[in-house]
Amino acid sequence: MVKIGLEVHVHLTSLKTKLFCSCPSDYTGKDPNTNVCPICLGLPGAIPVLNENAVKAAIMVALAINAEIANSLIMVRKHYFYPDMAKNYQISQYDGPGSIAISKGGYLKLREGKTVRIRRINIEEDPAKIIYPTGSMLTSKYTLLDYNRSGMGLLEIVTEPDMTEPKEAREFLEKLRSILEHLGICNCDLEGAMRADANVSVEGGERVEIKNIGSPREVEEALKYEIARQKAAIAQGLPVKRETRHWDSERKVTVPIRTKETEEDYRYFPDPDLPPYPITQDLIEEIRKTLPELPDLRIKRLVTQYGITDYDATVLVMDKALADLFEETAKHYNNYKKLANLLINDYLRWLNDKNLRPSQSRAGSQQLVELLKLLDDGVITIKIAKEILPEIVLEGKMPSSIIKERGLVAIKDEDYLINVIKEVINEEPDAAEKAKNDPKVINYLVGKVMKKTGKRADPQLTNELIKKILGIK
Repeated sequence: MVKIGLEVHVHLTSLKTKLFCSCPSDYTGKDPNTNVCPICLGLPGAIPVLNENAVKAAIMVALAINAEIANSLIMVRKHYFYPDMAKNYQISQYDGPGSIAISKGGYLKLREGKTVRIRRINIEEDPAKIIYPTGSMLTSKYTLLDYNRSGMGLLEIVTEPDMTEPKEAREFLEKLRSILEHLGICNCDLEGAMRADANVSVEGGERVEIKNIGSPREVEEALKYEIARQKAAIAQGLPVKRETRHWDSERKVTVPIRTKETEEDYRYFPDPDLPPYPITQDLIEEIRKTLPELPDLRIKRLVTQYGITDYDATVLVMDKALADLFEETAKHYNNYKKLANLLINDYLRWLNDKNLRPSQSRAGSQQLVELLKLLDDGVITIKIAKEILPEIVLEGKMPSSIIKERGLVAIKDEDYLINVIKEVINEEPDAAEKAKNDPKVINYLVGKVMKKTGKRADPQLTNELIKKILGIK
């Protein structure tokens, strides 16, 4: 039996400043160690002051996942010794004597009805960024530290070990990401904005933690490897000890870092510089009123409003930018099923293959509407649409200008197509004979014609002409 639990760390990128100081939260592109002050460097005597907007963001997430919210916020010191935390403790939260997390409980439902319970949400500060200039953690000759990120507001969202397969962990993270994007509190496209520690155990072994995995897809890959590693060790009679491991995304393996700490090692106690912050019911209700339409409700609305399937609506909504693009395009193009099909099966698939997200695309509703109308009018084939998609996505070009530049208009001249078909039949006599009794072979001949015409032959017309030439009814 496999048990999987996740600890998800989410940057509150919507904040203008860091969690306990006035340093800007936007450190992207700044020179290393320039976006810092005595507080986020942890210098002696520096006094932290809580960013109240971080509390409001945490309450929004807690409401979105159906959690119970505490009546006060208590910050604690979590002690550990590592170069990314200059003061040798992290200001965090702890669910124990004298302390409580900002929220407990809650859940998310996955596509096939499985419920993943949430244990708690903590607010905490992010440590510095560790950089390995000449390789990975294992191979770099030296290590650098950039404290620009130190002190950034984080939410730590901890699940119960309710997942049993790597694909469930990926789905959980994709749904959580969608919630965060709909709430507008985290831009998950930014590097390191959403990271996960995956805890996994196989029956017969101890729990192993895999640290700092950067994306839902990488979490799935890391868990697949680690489960296989643990099962192999147990099958050979070797112990699986409790430890922390690192996911090497280049080699696609996990490697040991250190023996896993226990809670006692962290020596939690309330931070004397940060008094408890009261959370009133009035504040909670005020925030509840500001909540936007969340993913589950949006999925139901898309199904009702546009008549698309529940599956298509779910795929669209799991990425807010993709759902937004669908709805914007739907204002100008009313074949909603065809639009959803293009976005999911062609547009999204190409982005996934290139490890890109919809928010990184330069294609807008104007380009998609024109592409779909060119398909509807038979000006281009679906194969041509797929061929020009990269230019549309990466450069934001209009489809009409691309097909004009490259001469990609679909061929509907019957005399021309008949000549090409006859060439193909002469080259493929066996296939032509088989096509008379097997419709699938006709598609093979259509493909040969498409190849000869640079994918420009109208596939439906080509199919009809092949049947006519071969005497197929």
